[in-house]
Amino acid sequence: CCMLGPLVHLRSVSSCGGTVGAILTCPLEVVKTRLQSSSVTLYISEVQLSTVNGASVARMSPPGPLHCLKLILEKEGPRSLFRGLGPNLVGVAPSRAIYFAAYSTAKEKLNNVFDPDSTQVHMLSAGLAGFTAITATNPIWLIKTRLQLDARNRGEKCMSAFECVRRVYQSDGLRGFYRGMSASYAGISETVIHFVIYENIKRKLVESKANANMDDEDESVKDASDFVGMMLAAATSKTCATSIAYPHEVVRTRLREEGSKYRSFFQTLNMVIREEGYRAMYRGLTTHLVRQIPNTAIMMCTYELVVYLLSG
Repeated sequence: CCMLGPLVHLRSVSSCGGTVGAILTCPLEVVKTRLQSSSVTLYISEVQLSTVNGASVARMSPPGPLHCLKLILEKEGPRSLFRGLGPNLVGVAPSRAIYFAAYSTAKEKLNNVFDPDSTQVHMLSAGLAGFTAITATNPIWLIKTRLQLDARNRGEKCMSAFECVRRVYQSDGLRGFYRGMSASYAGISETVIHFVIYENIKRKLVESKANANMDDEDESVKDASDFVGMMLAAATSKTCATSIAYPHEVVRTRLREEGSKYRSFFQTLNMVIREEGYRAMYRGLTTHLVRQIPNTAIMMCTYELVVYLLSG
């Protein structure tokens, strides 16, 4: 009961921050998803397509994020950079709220089982929170990905979210809404790595401050430098975690493509590496980092600030 107030505040703040972040970074996410996909027309210009045969297309180097952005603007117009924003806005608030509520609750319970605030507690809490949020919201993210991959020439009518839902249900039934969930579960490793590194850096910062202020009577008071340190800790931990676990993002996008040849996590992983090489598993990484790192730093700092204010 005593946790209910803080969790309500925490859910509302994380949801609000996540919604603003989703709107501002939507174009980056569209570019990232296009780069991850198997659609050849997004990687190679029409001139190149007329001069190469199908067998060599997959091995050609895809353009970078800026060229992909240019192609989308030229062929589809600026509105295409906000495809999938509707489902994103619908999903980001409950997803963040479920995640942080599950993480806080799991951490509180596990602190009574393991050493309080130990690595095991952070790993298990992050894993359980990720599993809960993924299972609850996967259908929303599938619709978002399908809409982002729906490339239409300028002037053509875009597929709506409701039409996308209807097509998924008609082709695959209810199971279709859970495509890519296995890759999302694999992506829990990214969350676990991120939180373990983050909590360790945060603990070092707290210890460093305690040693520097040994004469201070009240060590619990935080100032702006503490929150800047937490933002840097979040950015560092997210960069490391994303770079290690990124291939699951590419696999997930491929699994969510409409009518694709991709069937399962390991089958997709092997097929992409065999047909396109290991570099294909890191397509869109730069765009993903540019989008995720500021978002994560702000979100984690907000999380720590709310917890600090509510515990005061």
